[in-house]
Amino acid sequence: MHNPTLLQFFHWYYPDGGQLWPEAAERAAWLADIGITSVWLPPCYKGESGACSPGYDAYDLFDLGEFDQKGARATKYGDKQQLLKAVEILRSHNLGVLLDVVLNHKMGADEKERIRVNRVNPDNRDEIDGEAIEAEAWTRFTFPARAGKYSRFIWDYKCFSGVDHIENPDENGIFKIINDYTDDGWSEQVDDELGNFDYLMGANIDFRNRAVAEELKYWARWIMNELPCTGFRLDAVKHIPAWFYKQWITHIEEVAPQPMFIVAEYWSHDVEKLLRYLHQVDHKTQLFDAPLQLNFHHASTRGADYDLRTIFNATLTERDPFHAVTLVANHDTQPLQSLEAPVEPWFKPLAYALILLREQGVPTVFYPDLFGARYQDDGDTGEQYTVEMPAVAELEALIRARQRYAHGAQTDYFDHVNCIAFSRSGTAEHPGCVVVLSNGDDGEKQVTLGAAFAGSAWHDYLGHRQEEVTLDESGGALFYCNAGSVSVWVKADTLEA
Repeated sequence: MHNPTLLQFFHWYYPDGGQLWPEAAERAAWLADIGITSVWLPPCYKGESGACSPGYDAYDLFDLGEFDQKGARATKYGDKQQLLKAVEILRSHNLGVLLDVVLNHKMGADEKERIRVNRVNPDNRDEIDGEAIEAEAWTRFTFPARAGKYSRFIWDYKCFSGVDHIENPDENGIFKIINDYTDDGWSEQVDDELGNFDYLMGANIDFRNRAVAEELKYWARWIMNELPCTGFRLDAVKHIPAWFYKQWITHIEEVAPQPMFIVAEYWSHDVEKLLRYLHQVDHKTQLFDAPLQLNFHHASTRGADYDLRTIFNATLTERDPFHAVTLVANHDTQPLQSLEAPVEPWFKPLAYALILLREQGVPTVFYPDLFGARYQDDGDTGEQYTVEMPAVAELEALIRARQRYAHGAQTDYFDHVNCIAFSRSGTAEHPGCVVVLSNGDDGEKQVTLGAAFAGSAWHDYLGHRQEEVTLDESGGALFYCNAGSVSVWVKADTLEA
């Protein structure tokens, strides 16, 4: 495989019951065949919600579905043996494995502690009340069922900088913990939303405590030894000081048996913030292109009123493509989730063509877009909704096209509000393609590939257009697409049997 292609192999509402690890093993061969190169797995350790936890309520990083904790031995996705088997089979098909890592917070503490806290203005976290309150908080993590296996580290209030619930007095809110590390307030080098966005949820981990930082480095060494992973997806890094992630990634670079692919979730639509974060971590990670995902959302809801020429404006793909991981959707943007910004079904083939067939960025495919999903949940009003996410009919073909045809120099034809195109020249070893898409009426684009292509016949790989296009003596022709659709034109003699 020449073009890296990630698959987010889960979604927020994936069913409970330990089905995911076996499914990953079962689908591994097919995924490798269509052109997926790495599989991004969800958090594989025990969350506060036990067998119902999607994994972002991190409880015990060392419990991979091995210990009877939080009401279950297995996680939502299966037990440790099933996880090990799935990773083994994925790797046997030369698929990389990215592990999702939540280091921002812990939830589901085993014991309460008597601590002192300051109330914090939730709308401006820099406003910290000077009055110290004595209260109880769930801040002590002892992991009694694991009983010191793999790590004997005990987490207590000195490991955290804040909580969102106290008892005696009983209050919900945001409370800064008073300990040896918090005199200066929240950590620096985090997002400036709400003044300082260090605190997100649960017991907020404080990396200024060196023992905490070393424990998380130790965990990285342990997990890489336990599972033959090839990279990490880092959760919620806008809430974690950049200096710590730089330190953590540097440690991984030093001890990993092979170069690791690391992508971080800094969910901001301000590309300047993404660029600043990359600078702060010495460009040691890639970032998801959240601004591009938002552009896809807007394009899908505005139809022909959206200027397709601007689809990459103010995105990471435009500003720093070497550090951009592109996506159409993820578990946070899917309907009824916290960062909901769904891309309408009609536009998804266009969006995927724009990330899979271009040279910029590393594309990520979302599980429901490949396999479909159906789920129910409450909306903001409390009303229950049923959500259908049908599989994108063209997606398998687009993934295959990425490996077969997305090669060579790229030329853009972004010269019309509603119809744009780009070509890939191909190489000596691999053919290229011409991609035409429209968010309005039927589209056409004059594309010239050069005299070397004179007289060649081209077909739409997706089958949306049935005609054959023949290039003139200069290697040019009109290429077409249907209204609100995309076509991928390839040389007829390169079509797969």
